[in-house]
Amino acid sequence: MNDELSRKPAKDYQTVTADSLLEADLRSLVRLSIAEDLRDSLDWTTVCLIEPESRGGCQIVPREGGVCAGLATVLWIVDEFDADLEVELSLEDGQHLTPGKPIATLRGSVRDLLTSERTILNIVGRLCGIASLTANYVAAIRQSNARLYDTRKTTPGWRLLEKYAVHCGGAHNHRSGLHDGFLIKDNHLALAGDTKGGPISASTAAEKAIRWRGSRIERLTAPDIVEIEVDSLEQFREVLPLNPDIILLDNFPIDQLREAVTIRNDSKSPVELEASGNVRIETLPAIAATGVDRISSGALTHQATSLDLGLDWFDSHES
Repeated sequence: MNDELSRKPAKDYQTVTADSLLEADLRSLVRLSIAEDLRDSLDWTTVCLIEPESRGGCQIVPREGGVCAGLATVLWIVDEFDADLEVELSLEDGQHLTPGKPIATLRGSVRDLLTSERTILNIVGRLCGIASLTANYVAAIRQSNARLYDTRKTTPGWRLLEKYAVHCGGAHNHRSGLHDGFLIKDNHLALAGDTKGGPISASTAAEKAIRWRGSRIERLTAPDIVEIEVDSLEQFREVLPLNPDIILLDNFPIDQLREAVTIRNDSKSPVELEASGNVRIETLPAIAATGVDRISSGALTHQATSLDLGLDWFDSHES
């Protein structure tokens, strides 16, 4: 690999971890799930057929291979259900799943197990699916220096959870929200100008955002990272001397990505280059081989399918 391009990001967006913010989002999601299922009523089938004192146990078992993500959310889900259950986790997030090998064990009230099982499987299965797809994408560029990033193309309400799953799969997190950094796109350029003068230039927008870095509005502080999207080499050459943190090369053909990298390297600019658009697992190796520092792909979240998880039941007295 080319040591010249093996650079660490001078600035990067915050990595999503299993912190209090993630827990708060998860708990809100679980409360919505409970409302969807119960509507201030009961799980009538379970109440009808299962005695209140019935005890049992089950294991969460993957039916296919993949990468574990969000397993600890089971603890928060059980807590939100106020379920009489004990939970034992057998795997850590980021580890590989083996088909048929249990990843968690739950023991306690059979009624509570039955009422909460679908919410548990839906959430953990979704997160494992994203982590597994991400791991496949990461593997496709392992021989390069490029870093893979997610986007804001996430399911409403699931933003931090899905970005956490991307992290578990081995990729990096882009902005967690509009609050997290300046990212100037073509719509900003088109709409920031006046009716007489038309759109403002990419360089004018970049200069303004750079001046705004760290500024304050009331109690709020503007973010430090400035990223600007360009859609042509002409725009790229215009913006590069301003040294924004990141220049996003939107839908550049492979030959133009390579040329942009050469221009950046020849100028010894510290700017990081990010490729985006038409990023699929089939196109990833060629994009990474151009020498870009970063590749962002919405597919990590919006193309992922839930990993197949099931519950295998056993008598609660079994060891």
